[in-house]
Amino acid sequence: MAKVPDLPTLPGDDHSVAIFSSSKKSFYTTSYHSLGETCVDKLMSRSTSETSKTSKLTFKESLVLVSANGKTLKKRRLSFHQPISDDDLEAIAYDLEEEPIKPRSASRLLQNNVSYTYKRIIQKEFALNDPLHQSIIQDPTSQYLKATSLTDQDQEVKFDMGAYISTTEDSKFPVTLRISKTHLFVSAQEEDEPVLLKEMPETPKTITGSDTNLIFFWESHSGMNYFTSAAHPELLIATKVDSAVHMARGLPSMTEFQIS
Repeated sequence: MAKVPDLPTLPGDDHSVAIFSSSKKSFYTTSYHSLGETCVDKLMSRSTSETSKTSKLTFKESLVLVSANGKTLKKRRLSFHQPISDDDLEAIAYDLEEEPIKPRSASRLLQNNVSYTYKRIIQKEFALNDPLHQSIIQDPTSQYLKATSLTDQDQEVKFDMGAYISTTEDSKFPVTLRISKTHLFVSAQEEDEPVLLKEMPETPKTITGSDTNLIFFWESHSGMNYFTSAAHPELLIATKVDSAVHMARGLPSMTEFQIS
């Protein structure tokens, strides 16, 4: 009969347990001895009172059960001296499979807690043109911006770019886009939705929380400029042919702009 190697204990965790189950119902622990089939039979035939005694075993940190082929059967995070439940014992005996635990993402919460502090206006009265040389205008029938081809450049919207700083995002360049000589700021929305023009009483000195929609991360590569939403990091300001300026991940929308 092939010899099963001893399982390593976790460094610095004398009470962590790894239990493996094979098709022959053999069990091994990291406690320097193996439980034979006789012991297994006793475990399977224990009464409720005997099982409750076993349930008083505690873990220092975590319990992980895996089968002989390496498949995770059960994974739990336990606090100090939390007893093993009857469900744990049942999973050991019958190889009950559970969905792996997935940590909840806190990215949106962290974004809402980031604060951006105003520094100064770094560019004034500039225009944005997409790769098709469309200009950005303010749609006279709505509160949206629109990309379209112009013969009269006086109709295109002029923007001011305000620079902000954040202590948590040193590698990025947060900015706002405001229509020149107004208090209308470009505000990011959900994917494929038109950007809004949000009127503010004055240039915000600090931006945080729900107003983070006003912040974009400005990048410039090879003469093209990109504006990624701080509130929706996967979305950029984008255009299509003769349509509203909106938020998109990329193609078929165009996310590149020239500043003129």
